[in-house]
Amino acid sequence: MFKIQHAEFLAPGIKRFVIQAPRIARKQKPGQFVILRLNEQGERIPITIEHSDPERGTIRIVVQSAGKTTNVLNSLKTGDEILNVVGPLGKPSEIKQFGTVVVMGGGVGTAMAYPTALALKHAGNRVITIVGARNRELVILERQLREVSDALMITTDDGSYADKGFVTDKLRQLIENGTRIDLVLAIGPIPMMRAVAEMTRKEHIRTIVSLNPIMIDGTGMCGGCRVLVDGKSEFACVDGPEFDAHRVDFSVLVQRNSMYRAAEQKSMEEFQRTTEPNRACALQGVGR
Repeated sequence: MFKIQHAEFLAPGIKRFVIQAPRIARKQKPGQFVILRLNEQGERIPITIEHSDPERGTIRIVVQSAGKTTNVLNSLKTGDEILNVVGPLGKPSEIKQFGTVVVMGGGVGTAMAYPTALALKHAGNRVITIVGARNRELVILERQLREVSDALMITTDDGSYADKGFVTDKLRQLIENGTRIDLVLAIGPIPMMRAVAEMTRKEHIRTIVSLNPIMIDGTGMCGGCRVLVDGKSEFACVDGPEFDAHRVDFSVLVQRNSMYRAAEQKSMEEFQRTTEPNRACALQGVGR
C-alpha cells in the first residue's frame, strides 16, 4: 500500500497528490510515469510524475477527473492509501542543451510538462512555455512554470484569463515573429498535439509529443499502448512515452484511444448512479 501524504485540489476536478514511494522517488527522471491501481478490482491507469523528492521519499502526481477511476482517485484524501504504484516507467525525456525550447502544455498536460521544462532550463536552454486551459479556473502551476521559464504565455479558450485562443496561436506568433526555435515539446490532448505537429512540420522544427494511450501492464507485454510510428508498431510504455511528433500516426492513435469509449461511459454512468444516492443521503444526514 502507498500512503497519500498530502492531497489538494489545484483547480476544479484537478487534484495533486503527494505519495510515499521512496524507491520510485530515488529513480524517477523527467518524462517518466507510474501506473496506479486503487484496489484489487480496479483498472490500471498511467499518470506522469510531476515531481519527486528522494530525501523525503515522495512523488507528486496531478490527476484530472475524467472517468470512473480518476473520479474515485480524486475522492481520496490525505492519509488514504493506494494499492499499487508501479514505476518509474518509460524512457526519460532527452535533456541536453538544444538552444531555445518551446514547452507547450494543454490542460492537465501542464503538470506533465513542468518537470521537463525545469530540467531543460537547468541544462542551459532558453525555455519558452505556452500553457492553455479552457478557462481561468483550470490554469495550473502558473507560478512554478514562471520560475523555470524565460517567458510564459497563457491562453484560455473563453478569454477569461490572459489571452483568448489556443496554444497553437502563440506558437504561430513566435514563428511569424522570427523566433529561433530549436525544439518543441507538446503535452496535452491529442488534437492539440496533432495541431502542433502539423504546424512545426512545415517549419522543419523538431517536435516531441508525450503520448498517453491505453495501458495495462506498462512493460510492453500486453500491447495495449501500441502506437504507429513511421508505419511501425511501437509501445508507449517502453519505447516512449515521448516520440517524434512528425513520425506519429495520430489517426491511428485517435482510433485506438476511442476503442473503449462506450465501455468507459457505461462504467461512469453506473458509478454516478451508485454514488449520487449516497451523496444525497450524506447531505440530508441520513444514516448518521
